[in-house]
Amino acid sequence: MEKRTDGFPFHRLAHVASMPRYKLTIEYDGAPFVGWQRQVNGLSVQETLENALAAFASERAVVNGAGRTDAGVHASGQVAHIDLSRDWRCDVVRDAMNAHMRPQPVAVVAVEPAALDFDARFSASKRHYVYRILNRRAPAAIERNRVWHVARRLDAQAMHAAAQSLVGRHDFSTFRASECQANSPVRTLDRLDVVRTDDVIEIHASALSFLHHQVRSFAGSLEHVGSGKWNAQDLRAALEARDRSRCGVVAPPQGLCLTRVDY
Repeated sequence: MEKRTDGFPFHRLAHVASMPRYKLTIEYDGAPFVGWQRQVNGLSVQETLENALAAFASERAVVNGAGRTDAGVHASGQVAHIDLSRDWRCDVVRDAMNAHMRPQPVAVVAVEPAALDFDARFSASKRHYVYRILNRRAPAAIERNRVWHVARRLDAQAMHAAAQSLVGRHDFSTFRASECQANSPVRTLDRLDVVRTDDVIEIHASALSFLHHQVRSFAGSLEHVGSGKWNAQDLRAALEARDRSRCGVVAPPQGLCLTRVDY
């Protein structure tokens, strides 16, 4: 085969110049992890995926996620992209990664070829989260790591009505963690619906992007409305105060799930 003066075949140079990109759809139970992002204090979802890639593809590749979920937060529709040095069949990438991640509760559900300008984080047009509250006297057994158990009866209709004051473009400083690194507290919230089905209350939140702990802060504040501690005007006043100390409790992480990312 014809070679350049540096010894590399022409086809290899072209291949390296355009490394194939893949889009991954991922689900995971966040309970045993320190969060999505690789950290020094424990195992993350990102590290688990990257170790699986290294095991089957014999290369270190960064798994770039659409959302940096916190410790204990789950995902049924997380999206990530990876660049590999050679072409693989998508089903091989999926199955090999899943084999190497056992017994960790992470699964690559789907792998698709992606355009080189696709970015799981920056190409996203909307992110969807669901926060689940088990609202009954008895605690959770089967779903103990999937819900926030609230024993006192909550008024889901009052929660939904109050939540509508948060929809739209606002300064969400009240509902932003003190350690949030976002440049601005201003976000546009497209949806915040509260729905009860039997003993489970679901809070559905959709936006292009969220602040750190924003959805969990919504959930904790809406719990105050549902229990009667706050009314709709109190929630609105908390928003307008732009003061973190005016937020209700921050709901625990196990009730939160990243369900879908739109592109």
